[in-house]
Amino acid sequence: MAITTDVFVPSRSGNRVLARFMRHKLAVIGFVVVCLLILASVFGPGLIPYDQLHIDLRARNAPPFSGAHIFGTDPLGRDVAARLFMAGRVSLAAGVAAMVISTIVGTVVGTISGYYGGRVGAVLMRIVDGFLAYPSVFLMLTLAAFIKPSPLMITAIIAATSWMQVARVVDAEVRSLRHREFVLAATMLGLTPNRVMFREILPNVMGPVIVSATLTIANAILLEAYISFLGYGIQPPLPSWGNMLNGAQQYLQTAPWLAIVPGIAITLAVTGFNFIGDGLRDALDVRGDVK
Repeated sequence: MAITTDVFVPSRSGNRVLARFMRHKLAVIGFVVVCLLILASVFGPGLIPYDQLHIDLRARNAPPFSGAHIFGTDPLGRDVAARLFMAGRVSLAAGVAAMVISTIVGTVVGTISGYYGGRVGAVLMRIVDGFLAYPSVFLMLTLAAFIKPSPLMITAIIAATSWMQVARVVDAEVRSLRHREFVLAATMLGLTPNRVMFREILPNVMGPVIVSATLTIANAILLEAYISFLGYGIQPPLPSWGNMLNGAQQYLQTAPWLAIVPGIAITLAVTGFNFIGDGLRDALDVRGDVK
């Protein structure tokens, strides 16, 4: 028999949360920007008469809005828009996949640590501290140097360096809930620890988890761009926003749009997800219901 927690977490309708989110103007702008980026990445390649690998040597380094090349072409005559939209599929997919993996791992670790506390919690949190003490960028580059780069492996590497923040958040939330009346009642009814942790406590910490997951996507996109820019990430000819920036380094003077276009895409994606995270934090904040 499930134990409800209406006493602790005020009930609210989806319409109320949505209304609070809609009042956050930057969050709405971020949501619109992210949706446009996703739509462009999904449908954009099909609307352009060139694919990302089509080479036209006669149109090398064509500037933006020259003919059918709305974002210009690169030194091989490949359409920048086609590559940008296809790269968006890769970068956004890597960000979302890394978010899912890191959120699951971080939530499980944080829930177990926060519920049991004591030695179990101390050991798990010291492991988290150990990962956090080592700069994530260096850890990521170390892993990438020993593993053959591919979208799947880059996603796994980003997830391996991103779950600790989620674990910290969940651990703190679970510790604040584990001595509440509904948890004690569930324990007295004989429910197993797994059921208490994942069926009774975890639903009450989903707000912070959702916010952390949204911010993790932004961080994952930035990390993918960073390691691909350094040459350790997703490798050409498969485009990503990061390796597009890498390939544009030597053409900053002659063809600056090669760096500006993917740079703007990364900025919009990261900023948009950060704004969404801020809006969700305010919309899901229980204290916002207390006047």
